[in-house]
Amino acid sequence: MASINSSILWKHFEVLTLTKNMRLESATNQSNLEELKRFSDWILQIGEGRIGTIINEKLLVQIPNEFLIFPSDNPIDDIINAIYPDIVRNFDDTGFFQDRAILAPTVEIVEEINDHIVQLLPGTEKEYLSADSICGSDAYCDVDVDWINTEFLNQIKCSGLPNHSLKLKKGVPIILLRNIDPAGGLCNGTRLIVRDLGTNVIGAEIVSGSHIGDKTCAANANEKGDKASLIPHSRRPALPSLQIPP
Repeated sequence: MASINSSILWKHFEVLTLTKNMRLESATNQSNLEELKRFSDWILQIGEGRIGTIINEKLLVQIPNEFLIFPSDNPIDDIINAIYPDIVRNFDDTGFFQDRAILAPTVEIVEEINDHIVQLLPGTEKEYLSADSICGSDAYCDVDVDWINTEFLNQIKCSGLPNHSLKLKKGVPIILLRNIDPAGGLCNGTRLIVRDLGTNVIGAEIVSGSHIGDKTCAANANEKGDKASLIPHSRRPALPSLQIPP
């Protein structure tokens, strides 16, 4: 497929270059500003190929120790302690979770980290289960669904779909997976802290965006699996459309 800059119209395009790092605007003090600027400059130098050493026709970049986590016998503990230091003492502090997150390459690793963090926190754990079923859609009327039972549906795990089992404690950070009330700050990606665990409702406090500190509740919501990944189409009424962010 030809790229857009190969088009005869390319000469009429105006190329705009991003010159202002908006992340630097979020610095709360001079120390944070200098640290963010130093890191941003380093990332920019890597992207432009202005840093590193060429050895055997390969560009090698040395990563500073401050950006590395040196593994031990328990890598899960290592990354949790690095990103959430002294989490048991600090989990009551709302601001502790606002600027911290762990990225993982697979859903399985995310789940392992999540479960470990929940076990570390004090308090009583409460489990919420979804009620999975097959959508009664005419689009799948010619598909034999007799072999698909509830146990099979419960085991489905994919990005963007809450797990069948959601284990929570008060104080656990969670993330919203769908747009519920964008004007009220409840949209896909909103981070919250669990404050109350009801039978069918979860009370939470918003800790990201422009509605930090607002209290809200989350109840049952239907989630549908992607047609491309789930055949036939499945439905997962989950409480709520939430997931624990690592």
